[in-house]
Amino acid sequence: MLKRLTVVMAVMVMVGLLMGGAGVSKAWAMHGKARHQKQAILMVAFGTSVPQAQKAFQIVDERVKEAFPGVEVRWAYTSGVIRKKLAARGTSIDSPEMALARLMDDGFTQVAVCSLHTIPGEEFHELYGNVRLFAQMAGGFDRVSVARPLLSSYEDMTRGVTALLDQVPADRKPADAVIFMGHGSGHHPADAVYTAMDALFQKADPNAFLATVEGHPTLQDVIPILKARKITRAYLVPLMLVAGDHARNDMAGDEPDSWKSVLKAQGIQAVPVLRGTAEISQVVDVWLDHLRQVLRAPKE
Repeated sequence: MLKRLTVVMAVMVMVGLLMGGAGVSKAWAMHGKARHQKQAILMVAFGTSVPQAQKAFQIVDERVKEAFPGVEVRWAYTSGVIRKKLAARGTSIDSPEMALARLMDDGFTQVAVCSLHTIPGEEFHELYGNVRLFAQMAGGFDRVSVARPLLSSYEDMTRGVTALLDQVPADRKPADAVIFMGHGSGHHPADAVYTAMDALFQKADPNAFLATVEGHPTLQDVIPILKARKITRAYLVPLMLVAGDHARNDMAGDEPDSWKSVLKAQGIQAVPVLRGTAEISQVVDVWLDHLRQVLRAPKE
Protein backbone atom coordinates (compact mmCIF):
# COMPACT_ATOMS: atom_id res chain seq x y z
CA MET A 1 0.00 0.00 0.00
CA LEU A 2 2.82 2.43 0.95
CA LYS A 3 4.60 1.67 -2.32
CA ARG A 4 1.47 2.50 -4.33
CA LEU A 5 0.96 5.81 -2.53
CA THR A 6 4.63 6.70 -3.02
CA VAL A 7 4.25 6.12 -6.76
CA VAL A 8 1.14 8.30 -6.88
CA MET A 9 2.72 11.18 -4.97
CA ALA A 10 5.89 11.07 -7.09
CA VAL A 11 3.77 11.29 -10.22
CA MET A 12 1.84 14.25 -8.82
CA VAL A 13 5.10 16.16 -8.25
CA MET A 14 6.08 15.43 -11.85
CA VAL A 15 2.68 16.56 -13.16
CA GLY A 16 2.99 19.80 -11.21
CA LEU A 17 6.29 20.49 -12.96
CA LEU A 18 4.78 19.66 -16.35
CA MET A 19 1.90 22.03 -15.71
CA GLY A 20 4.33 24.84 -14.95
CA GLY A 21 3.02 25.22 -11.41
CA ALA A 22 0.13 27.47 -12.43
CA GLY A 23 -1.01 26.10 -15.76
CA VAL A 24 -4.66 26.79 -15.09
CA SER A 25 -4.41 30.52 -15.46
CA LYS A 26 -1.04 31.81 -16.61
CA ALA A 27 -1.73 31.67 -20.36
CA TRP A 28 -3.54 34.97 -20.53
CA ALA A 29 -2.84 38.48 -21.73
CA MET A 30 -4.22 41.90 -20.89
CA HIS A 31 -3.83 44.46 -23.66
CA GLY A 32 -4.82 48.07 -24.18
CA LYS A 33 -7.61 50.08 -22.62
CA ALA A 34 -10.82 48.75 -21.15
CA ARG A 35 -13.39 47.74 -23.76
CA HIS A 36 -16.70 45.94 -23.86
CA GLN A 37 -16.09 42.40 -22.69
CA LYS A 38 -17.30 39.50 -24.82
CA GLN A 39 -16.67 36.05 -23.37
CA ALA A 40 -16.36 32.63 -25.03
CA ILE A 41 -15.41 29.07 -24.15
CA LEU A 42 -13.46 26.96 -26.62
CA MET A 43 -13.81 23.21 -26.06
CA VAL A 44 -10.81 21.35 -27.44
CA ALA A 45 -10.69 17.59 -27.99
CA PHE A 46 -8.64 15.21 -30.08
CA GLY A 47 -11.84 14.53 -32.01
CA THR A 48 -13.64 11.48 -33.36
CA SER A 49 -14.91 10.35 -36.74
CA VAL A 50 -17.12 7.62 -35.23
CA PRO A 51 -20.76 8.79 -35.49
CA GLN A 52 -21.86 6.78 -32.44
CA ALA A 53 -19.19 8.49 -30.35
CA GLN A 54 -20.36 11.99 -31.29
CA LYS A 55 -23.08 11.81 -28.62
CA ALA A 56 -20.36 12.16 -25.99
CA PHE A 57 -19.46 15.61 -27.32
CA GLN A 58 -23.13 16.56 -27.39
CA ILE A 59 -23.42 15.61 -23.72
CA VAL A 60 -20.41 17.76 -22.78
CA ASP A 61 -21.67 20.65 -24.91
CA GLU A 62 -25.02 20.60 -23.10
CA ARG A 63 -23.35 20.46 -19.68
CA VAL A 64 -21.06 23.41 -20.47
CA LYS A 65 -23.90 25.56 -21.79
CA GLU A 66 -25.97 24.70 -18.73
CA ALA A 67 -23.11 25.60 -16.38
CA PHE A 68 -22.22 28.86 -18.17
CA PRO A 69 -25.44 30.31 -19.61
CA GLY A 70 -25.02 33.20 -22.00
CA VAL A 71 -21.39 32.35 -22.82
CA GLU A 72 -20.54 31.47 -26.42
CA VAL A 73 -19.36 27.84 -26.67
CA ARG A 74 -17.35 26.64 -29.66
CA TRP A 75 -15.44 23.47 -30.49
CA ALA A 76 -12.11 22.54 -32.05
CA TYR A 77 -10.33 19.24 -32.76
CA THR A 78 -6.57 18.86 -32.47
CA SER A 79 -6.38 15.89 -34.87
CA GLY A 80 -5.82 16.93 -38.47
CA VAL A 81 -6.64 13.38 -39.61
CA ILE A 82 -10.04 13.50 -37.91
CA ARG A 83 -10.78 16.96 -39.30
CA LYS A 84 -9.99 15.76 -42.84
CA LYS A 85 -12.23 12.70 -42.45
CA LEU A 86 -15.11 14.85 -41.25
CA ALA A 87 -14.53 17.42 -44.01
CA ALA A 88 -14.85 14.63 -46.58
CA ARG A 89 -18.29 13.93 -45.09
CA GLY A 90 -19.29 17.59 -45.27
CA THR A 91 -18.63 18.49 -41.63
CA SER A 92 -16.18 21.32 -40.94
CA ILE A 93 -14.42 21.47 -37.56
CA ASP A 94 -11.72 24.05 -36.83
CA SER A 95 -8.29 23.40 -35.40
CA PRO A 96 -7.73 25.17 -32.05
CA GLU A 97 -5.62 27.81 -33.80
CA MET A 98 -8.27 28.52 -36.44
CA ALA A 99 -10.99 28.59 -33.80
CA LEU A 100 -9.03 31.12 -31.73
CA ALA A 101 -8.42 33.26 -34.81
CA ARG A 102 -12.15 33.24 -35.58
CA LEU A 103 -12.98 34.21 -32.01
CA MET A 104 -10.53 37.09 -32.24
CA ASP A 105 -12.02 38.22 -35.57
CA ASP A 106 -15.51 37.99 -34.06
CA GLY A 107 -14.57 40.45 -31.34
CA PHE A 108 -14.38 38.15 -28.32
CA THR A 109 -12.19 39.64 -25.62
CA GLN A 110 -12.03 36.83 -23.03
CA VAL A 111 -11.63 33.18 -24.00
CA ALA A 112 -11.33 30.15 -21.74
CA VAL A 113 -9.92 27.10 -23.51
CA CYS A 114 -11.16 23.83 -22.01
CA SER A 115 -8.80 20.95 -22.72
CA LEU A 116 -10.71 17.67 -22.91
CA HIS A 117 -7.49 15.69 -22.95
CA THR A 118 -7.10 13.01 -20.28
CA ILE A 119 -3.53 13.79 -19.17
CA PRO A 120 -1.20 16.81 -19.50
CA GLY A 121 0.67 15.06 -22.29
CA GLU A 122 2.12 16.07 -25.63
CA GLU A 123 -1.13 17.25 -27.22
CA PHE A 124 -2.08 19.31 -24.18
CA HIS A 125 1.30 21.04 -24.09
CA GLU A 126 1.17 21.78 -27.80
CA LEU A 127 -2.26 23.34 -27.26
CA TYR A 128 -1.02 25.28 -24.25
CA GLY A 129 1.96 26.65 -26.18
CA ASN A 130 -0.18 27.77 -29.10
CA VAL A 131 -2.66 29.50 -26.79
CA ARG A 132 0.22 31.39 -25.18
CA LEU A 133 1.13 32.73 -28.62
CA PHE A 134 -2.40 34.13 -29.00
CA ALA A 135 -2.09 35.61 -25.50
CA GLN A 136 0.95 37.58 -26.62
CA MET A 137 -0.69 39.18 -29.66
CA ALA A 138 -1.07 42.91 -29.17
CA GLY A 139 -4.58 44.14 -29.85
CA GLY A 140 -6.00 40.64 -29.57
CA PHE A 141 -7.73 39.03 -26.61
CA ASP A 142 -7.81 40.88 -23.31
CA ARG A 143 -7.57 37.49 -21.66
CA VAL A 144 -7.13 33.91 -22.86
CA SER A 145 -6.65 31.05 -20.41
CA VAL A 146 -6.29 27.28 -20.52
CA ALA A 147 -8.10 24.93 -18.15
CA ARG A 148 -6.29 21.82 -16.95
CA PRO A 149 -6.93 18.42 -18.55
CA LEU A 150 -8.84 15.69 -16.71
CA LEU A 151 -6.12 14.06 -14.60
CA SER A 152 -3.98 16.95 -13.38
CA SER A 153 -3.89 16.46 -9.60
CA TYR A 154 -4.25 13.80 -6.93
CA GLU A 155 -7.81 15.01 -6.28
CA ASP A 156 -8.64 14.69 -9.99
CA MET A 157 -7.33 11.15 -10.02
CA THR A 158 -9.22 10.01 -6.94
CA ARG A 159 -12.42 11.56 -8.28
CA GLY A 160 -11.83 9.82 -11.59
CA VAL A 161 -11.25 6.43 -9.98
CA THR A 162 -14.45 6.71 -7.93
CA ALA A 163 -16.54 7.86 -10.91
CA LEU A 164 -15.22 5.16 -13.24
CA LEU A 165 -15.67 2.31 -10.77
CA ASP A 166 -19.22 3.50 -10.05
CA GLN A 167 -20.03 3.04 -13.76
CA VAL A 168 -18.94 -0.60 -14.00
CA PRO A 169 -22.00 -2.72 -14.93
CA ALA A 170 -23.95 -3.92 -11.91
CA ASP A 171 -23.78 -7.56 -13.01
CA ARG A 172 -20.04 -7.68 -12.37
CA LYS A 173 -19.15 -10.36 -9.82
CA PRO A 174 -16.50 -9.77 -7.10
CA ALA A 175 -14.16 -12.24 -8.83
CA ASP A 176 -14.42 -10.40 -12.17
CA ALA A 177 -11.69 -8.00 -13.18
CA VAL A 178 -12.11 -4.53 -14.65
CA ILE A 179 -9.45 -3.24 -17.03
CA PHE A 180 -9.59 0.43 -17.98
CA MET A 181 -8.00 1.26 -21.34
CA GLY A 182 -5.96 4.46 -21.48
CA HIS A 183 -4.37 5.79 -24.65
CA GLY A 184 -0.88 6.14 -23.25
CA SER A 185 2.01 8.36 -24.30
CA GLY A 186 5.15 6.27 -24.14
CA HIS A 187 7.47 9.13 -25.18
CA HIS A 188 6.08 11.79 -22.79
CA PRO A 189 6.70 11.96 -19.02
CA ALA A 190 2.98 12.49 -18.33
CA ASP A 191 2.51 8.82 -19.26
CA ALA A 192 3.38 8.16 -15.60
CA VAL A 193 -0.10 9.42 -14.69
CA TYR A 194 -1.44 6.09 -15.94
CA THR A 195 0.84 4.18 -13.56
CA ALA A 196 -0.47 6.30 -10.71
CA MET A 197 -4.06 5.68 -11.80
CA ASP A 198 -3.41 1.93 -11.90
CA ALA A 199 -2.18 2.09 -8.30
CA LEU A 200 -5.26 4.05 -7.22
CA PHE A 201 -7.62 1.65 -9.00
CA GLN A 202 -6.05 -1.31 -7.21
CA LYS A 203 -6.17 0.51 -3.89
CA ALA A 204 -9.92 1.02 -4.39
CA ASP A 205 -10.57 -2.42 -5.90
CA PRO A 206 -7.89 -5.16 -6.01
CA ASN A 207 -9.30 -6.52 -9.28
CA ALA A 208 -9.40 -3.15 -11.06
CA PHE A 209 -6.51 -2.30 -13.37
CA LEU A 210 -5.41 0.27 -15.89
CA ALA A 211 -3.49 -0.56 -19.07
CA THR A 212 -2.65 1.56 -22.09
CA VAL A 213 -2.51 1.16 -25.85
CA GLU A 214 0.71 3.11 -26.43
CA GLY A 215 2.34 3.55 -23.02
CA HIS A 216 2.63 1.86 -19.63
CA PRO A 217 1.27 -0.20 -17.97
CA THR A 218 0.31 -2.55 -20.81
CA LEU A 219 -2.25 -5.34 -21.09
CA GLN A 220 0.66 -7.79 -20.96
CA ASP A 221 1.49 -6.41 -17.51
CA VAL A 222 -2.03 -7.23 -16.31
CA ILE A 223 -2.56 -10.69 -17.81
CA PRO A 224 -0.13 -12.56 -15.48
CA ILE A 225 -1.95 -11.09 -12.47
CA LEU A 226 -5.32 -12.20 -13.84
CA LYS A 227 -4.03 -15.72 -14.46
CA ALA A 228 -2.41 -15.95 -11.03
CA ARG A 229 -5.75 -15.03 -9.46
CA LYS A 230 -7.61 -17.47 -11.73
CA ILE A 231 -9.83 -14.68 -13.05
CA THR A 232 -11.99 -15.88 -15.95
CA ARG A 233 -13.93 -12.72 -16.83
CA ALA A 234 -12.83 -9.12 -17.28
CA TYR A 235 -14.80 -5.99 -18.12
CA LEU A 236 -13.02 -3.68 -20.57
CA VAL A 237 -13.76 0.02 -20.10
CA PRO A 238 -12.21 2.93 -22.04
CA LEU A 239 -10.50 5.67 -20.04
CA MET A 240 -10.91 7.91 -23.05
CA LEU A 241 -13.14 10.86 -23.83
CA VAL A 242 -15.20 8.90 -26.35
CA ALA A 243 -15.66 5.24 -27.24
CA GLY A 244 -14.07 5.79 -30.63
CA ASP A 245 -11.65 3.84 -32.80
CA HIS A 246 -9.40 2.59 -29.99
CA ALA A 247 -12.32 1.40 -27.88
CA ARG A 248 -14.25 -0.20 -30.73
CA ASN A 249 -11.29 -1.79 -32.51
CA ASP A 250 -8.20 -2.05 -30.28
CA MET A 251 -10.27 -2.92 -27.20
CA ALA A 252 -13.50 -4.57 -28.35
CA GLY A 253 -12.74 -5.57 -31.94
CA ASP A 254 -12.57 -9.08 -33.38
CA GLU A 255 -9.04 -8.78 -34.76
CA PRO A 256 -6.55 -11.22 -33.18
CA ASP A 257 -4.57 -8.39 -31.53
CA SER A 258 -7.56 -6.67 -29.90
CA TRP A 259 -7.71 -6.79 -26.11
CA LYS A 260 -10.86 -8.88 -26.28
CA SER A 261 -9.18 -11.46 -28.52
CA VAL A 262 -5.92 -11.50 -26.54
CA LEU A 263 -7.80 -12.16 -23.30
CA LYS A 264 -9.94 -14.83 -24.94
CA ALA A 265 -6.77 -16.62 -26.05
CA GLN A 266 -5.76 -16.67 -22.37
CA GLY A 267 -9.07 -18.22 -21.33
CA ILE A 268 -10.52 -14.96 -20.04
CA GLN A 269 -13.93 -13.79 -21.25
CA ALA A 270 -13.86 -10.09 -22.12
CA VAL A 271 -16.94 -7.92 -21.67
CA PRO A 272 -16.44 -4.57 -23.47
CA VAL A 273 -18.25 -1.49 -22.17
CA LEU A 274 -18.43 1.11 -24.95
CA ARG A 275 -18.85 4.30 -22.94
CA GLY A 276 -16.45 7.23 -23.05
CA THR A 277 -15.60 9.36 -20.02
CA ALA A 278 -17.58 12.26 -21.51
CA GLU A 279 -20.71 10.16 -20.95
CA ILE A 280 -20.05 9.90 -17.20
CA SER A 281 -21.54 12.85 -15.33
CA GLN A 282 -19.08 12.74 -12.41
CA VAL A 283 -16.13 12.81 -14.81
CA VAL A 284 -17.53 15.76 -16.75
CA ASP A 285 -17.86 17.50 -13.38
CA VAL A 286 -14.04 17.48 -13.10
CA TRP A 287 -13.61 19.26 -16.44
CA LEU A 288 -16.29 21.78 -15.48
CA ASP A 289 -14.52 22.49 -12.20
CA HIS A 290 -11.27 23.11 -14.08
CA LEU A 291 -13.13 25.48 -16.39
CA ARG A 292 -14.65 27.34 -13.44
CA GLN A 293 -11.17 27.82 -11.98
CA VAL A 294 -9.88 29.72 -15.00
CA LEU A 295 -13.09 31.70 -15.47
CA ARG A 296 -12.99 32.84 -11.84
CA ALA A 297 -9.23 33.41 -11.60
CA PRO A 298 -8.33 37.04 -10.78
CA LYS A 299 -6.75 39.14 -13.47
CA GLU A 300 -3.07 39.88 -13.06
